[in-house]
Order: sequence, then C-alpha cells, then structure tokens
Amino acid sequence: MGVLSGLEPGNVFYYFEEITKIPHGSGNVDRISDYLAAFARERNLFCIQDKWKNIIIIKEASAGYEAEPAVILQGHMDMVAVKKPDCSIDLERDSLRVAVRGDEIYAEGTSLGGDDGIAVAYALALLDAENIKHPRLEVVITVDEEVGMEGARQIDLSMLRGHRMLNLDSEEEGIFLTSCAGGARVDCRVPVEWESFEGIAYEVLVEGLKGGHSGTEIQKERGNANCLFARLLWNLTQKLDVGIQKLEGGLADNAIPRQTKAVLVIEPKDSASFAEICDVTAARIGEELAVKDPGFTIAVAERGKGSFSCVNRRDTRRAAAFLNSLPNGVQAMSADLPGLVETSLNLGILTLDKGEICAEFSVRSSVESAKEALIARLSCITKLAGGNQTVTGDYPGWKYRADSPLREKMVALYEKMYGEKPKVEAIHAGLECGLLGSKISDLDCVSFGPQMSDIHTTEESLSISSTKRVWEYLVRLLEEKD
Repeated sequence: MGVLSGLEPGNVFYYFEEITKIPHGSGNVDRISDYLAAFARERNLFCIQDKWKNIIIIKEASAGYEAEPAVILQGHMDMVAVKKPDCSIDLERDSLRVAVRGDEIYAEGTSLGGDDGIAVAYALALLDAENIKHPRLEVVITVDEEVGMEGARQIDLSMLRGHRMLNLDSEEEGIFLTSCAGGARVDCRVPVEWESFEGIAYEVLVEGLKGGHSGTEIQKERGNANCLFARLLWNLTQKLDVGIQKLEGGLADNAIPRQTKAVLVIEPKDSASFAEICDVTAARIGEELAVKDPGFTIAVAERGKGSFSCVNRRDTRRAAAFLNSLPNGVQAMSADLPGLVETSLNLGILTLDKGEICAEFSVRSSVESAKEALIARLSCITKLAGGNQTVTGDYPGWKYRADSPLREKMVALYEKMYGEKPKVEAIHAGLECGLLGSKISDLDCVSFGPQMSDIHTTEESLSISSTKRVWEYLVRLLEEKD
C-alpha cells in the first residue's frame, strides 16, 4: 500500500507516487525516462525515446473518435530537486518521502516535484485507461525543462499529427495560460587569486528565507540569500581586510535562493568590528524584510584560528563590488497587462570554484529586446570586474494567439462544468510552448494544471482536491467532440 493509496483519482495518484520513487532532478533523468519507455512497451503503445531521453508515446483514438483532431499532451519529467540542510535524502539516488497533510501532498525535507510530475501522472493514467473516450493522444514528455528547456529544444516532433496541445505545466487551478515570457541562463564568472591569510575563520550563514519560483513569485520581492550576502560582504570589505575561503548559495538558477553559506577570514584584531557589522547589517535587512520575508537571519560561528588559503584581500574587495552591483528581481512591469512582470532576473546560484566566483542567473522577459538588453547589462558589469559570461538555454516567448478554437472550447466547457469562466492569462515564468510551437506549424496551445504552492522549494505542496477536479475536467475535455 502506497502513502497515496485511497486518494482519488486512484490511477493518477498511483503513478504520481511511482514517479516520486525515482530520482528525477534535472540532469538525472535516465531512470525516469526508462520507466516511461517501459510503461509504453508493456502496453504495446508506440514510443520514441530519443538520445536526449525525451519520450513520445502515442495512443490511437477510441472507437468513434477517429475523425476528431489529435491532441498533444505535454509536460516535462525533470524536477527542481532541493532539500533542507538537515535532510539525509540523496536526491541523486533516493526516493522522496511523500506525505499527506489535510488536502495537501508534500515531501518530507525536500521539494515534491509536482512541477511537473503531476503532468506525467495525468498522461500515464490516460494512456493506461480503457474506459475513457478520446481522440488520438500524442504524449510528449521532455527532459531538463528546469535548466534551459534543453529537451524541448532538441526533440523531433515531425511524426506528430496534432496541432492542438494541452500543456500541463501550470500551478493555479482555474487559470488558462496562453502566453509566456522568454528567457535564458546567464553565468557570470570573475577570476580571483588566492593567498595565505593568518587570522580567524568565520562561517557566515544567510538563511530563513521563503525562496520560491523565480518566474511566478519574483514580484513578491522576497529576500534573495545571494544578494543579501553580497550586501554583507560589501559592508565588511569597506572597513576590514577580508578573505573568502568558501562560498555557496542557492540550488537552481530559476529558484529564489533561501540560503547562502560562506567562510570568511579576518585579522584577529577585527573580531569585534566583524561581529558588529554583521549584526547591524542583519538588523537593517531584517527591518526591510519584516513583512515580505520575516524569517531572515544571519548566523555567524567561529571555525578556527590559523593560516587559511583564501581569495586575497584585493580580489575579495573586487568580488564584493561585483556582486553588490549585479541587478536582481523585477526590472520592468508590463505596460499591456496590468500586474504582469515584463522583465526580471534571479541570481539563483553563487559559487567559488577553481579560482573564480560564478554568479548564475535566470533572465526572463516577454519583450525580446529587453531580455537582450538585460543580458548585455550583466555582460558589462562582469567585464568591468575582469570576468566573462556565457549565455545558455535561450528560449523564445510564447505569443498570444488571437484565434484559438482550443481556448474557446476549453473556456466553454469550464463554464459549463463549474458555472463560471476561467481566467485567461499570460505568465512571466517560462513554458515550453514557445519552443514546441516553433516545431509545429499553427500550434493551438493552452497551459493549465492543478493547484500547487511553493514549487521549487522544500515547502512545495500539491492540492488533492484540485488534482481531482482538473482530472475530471481533462477527461471531459477529451471526451467532448468538436
């Protein structure tokens, strides 16, 4: 008996729990891809598993539905795999510890992977069902969506017949998404030199922040642990000689970082001043975040005295100036759609490795020229600091389609089932619809899904009742003929 046994719809939650047993963080998708391919083989369904591990599974139309337009069901198999500092789970090897709390499913100590495991579970439940009427189903499950949409970029869709796509990668029930921002990952690297520093080493831990998805929650202006550490480092280097021995912050470029850890070395005579600067900086930031992110703290602990190899004092000052100059958060709001973020960036990962400090960003914009300008700004700041940058995973936005028979059908059915119209919106977060739409002529697409909270964080949860309602809606949608 599984933890989710007894929940309805049974087949959906069965497959969702099966997925949580298979590690499937971005870049670690071989096992989940092989599981999906085996699923198709066991049911004699047409399946393609390409060299990137993308999966396409096709199920022919039910009797009486042969003349209906084929429907593409689309999601991604990878998840943002993050865990709490005290969690013992190895996210590369271990199953998640799924649990139920009221109407919510969550994972103990880690992210849940509802984004986008629930899309995969819906698809498998439909492919496995024998009593659901449907047109030809073309299930497309991509890899590594969370790290630049590489699967969607590489996949060959030439064998598909469908021109209508249901993207199941949204997290707010009752909202149909019909356009999204484009984006890219930008890595800014600044070289540093090392020296032997005789002094006291202190571990500095910026933590207690809410974090969140850098697309859907960037407008909430929650604290970014990497940026807050940069502010502290700047304050310290203005008055003290400081060397950086270790630095690591954040887990994914598209997740707002909740924690940054560093080991800093100072001269023994500066201990009192070091503690005072840390305390004053923490108090001031705490006041600023009292409503937005009240759990923020800076913890400092001595880690020994002696001679330490660390970034030299000159380059530590330069690194502090570089990091404190980097933009972060919302850069512009949409002039066309009130309340929608147009352009933003998130300093998601901060590391010190192999003689360089690396700041990794997720950049997003619904205006291509604004995205390019923001990337150029990062390049300018990095070059002024003596470094260089690389841009990867550049993906286009998904443009709104004025004439959409699929959207009209979906809105009408939703109103018939629930007595109210759904919201039709654009989203700042990136979806694969733009990339996939470039591969399928005249693609008519809508994105929707069940209610989830705090995706990309260890607080992530999936609503049980919403999952059931969206399943019932999806089944009705497929059963309804044009």
